[in-house]
Amino acid sequence: MTRTWSTVPADEERYRPLYARVLGLRFVNPGGVLCFLFFEGAVALAVLLALAELVTWWAVLVLPAAVAAMVKLNDMVAEIVIRTAAQVPEQERDRFRRQMEPVVGRASVPSTARALPSGVALAGDPTLGAPRPAAPPSDTGRRPDPTRHDPHR
Repeated sequence: MTRTWSTVPADEERYRPLYARVLGLRFVNPGGVLCFLFFEGAVALAVLLALAELVTWWAVLVLPAAVAAMVKLNDMVAEIVIRTAAQVPEQERDRFRRQMEPVVGRASVPSTARALPSGVALAGDPTLGAPRPAAPPSDTGRRPDPTRHDPHR
């Protein structure tokens, strides 16, 4: 494997955390805190699980190795994605950018479209001055409660 695809410059390689250098990460660039959580956090979790007797003491070795394998796998997948994206011709990228640009303009709305409440009218509405028909009183079939006196009813 060549180091030409690496996202970290060679002069900054020595300042990377030891965890990232040991795994040979080229595309995933975790910081110091994240590397601490990946390794020491996995060890601490394995020790806690072993002390609680939920797992055997082999987990102290296996869990950090499993986390390291997943981080390395993530780096390899990132490499494949970046290399595949680099192979897309420029014309395809331009076509994709044109399709993804937002369209700015005016939409035609038919004048018969109504999404307003019954008492509201638009300024250009020809029925603005026309009276609206009154809704007939609705009789829901309820009988008044004889024990309750409502003077407004």
